[in-house]
Amino acid sequence: MNYVEQLNSSYSKPYLFSYRRCPYAMRARMALVESKIEFDVYEISLRNKPQEMLLISPKGTVPILIFYELVFDESLKIMKWAYQNSKSNQSMSLKPEDNEVACELILMNDGKFKESLDCYKYNERFPQKSKIDHRGDCCLFLEIIEQRLMSMPFLMGNNRTFVDISIFPFVRQFANVDKEWFDNSKFTEVKKWLSKLTGSDLFRQIMKKPNFG
Repeated sequence: MNYVEQLNSSYSKPYLFSYRRCPYAMRARMALVESKIEFDVYEISLRNKPQEMLLISPKGTVPILIFYELVFDESLKIMKWAYQNSKSNQSMSLKPEDNEVACELILMNDGKFKESLDCYKYNERFPQKSKIDHRGDCCLFLEIIEQRLMSMPFLMGNNRTFVDISIFPFVRQFANVDKEWFDNSKFTEVKKWLSKLTGSDLFRQIMKKPNFG
C-alpha cells in the first residue's frame, strides 16, 4: 500500500480512492493488503472530492478501485476481487455450510446495523428516537455476534476471515461513539474480538497516515 500525493491517470496498477477513517474503505484496504496486492492509495478530502473521482463514480463515495479497465465502487466487490487475485485465499476459505451464515452476517451488518449506527452516531439528524434507543437497536446485532464469539475466537471459527474484516470496522465505529459505555458494556467477547483485530499488524498497516514530508 503506497500513498500517492498526485492523482494518477494511467491506472497501470491498482489505484484506490480512499478515506482513512471510512469503515468501507478500511475493509477494502485490509483485503488488498492481506491479499499482498501492490496498490496506490489517493486519500481524498470529503469536503473537496476530486473531480476525477466523481467522473468515475458520480455517487462520490469511497472506496473506488481502478485497474486498467476495471472499476469497482463498492467495498465488498473490491474485497472479492482482492481475494480472488490473492496468492493465498485462506481468508476466503469457508466450509460450504458456512457460506449462508457468512452472507447473512454481512447483510445484517451492512443493512440494519449500519443504519442504526448512523442514527446513533449522528443522533441530532435522527431525533425520532433517543440516542440510547438507537444504541439499543445497534446492540441487537452485537448480541448475535457476541453469541457466536462465545464458542470461537472469530466469527466463522478459529481463524480470521473476510467476514471479520467486513464487519469489524463498523463495530469499531460503534465502540468509539461512546467509548466509556462500550468498555463497560456486557459484550465481553465482542470487546476481545475487536481488540484482536484493531491490534493486528494488518490493521496498523492500513491505518498509517500519508506522509509526504
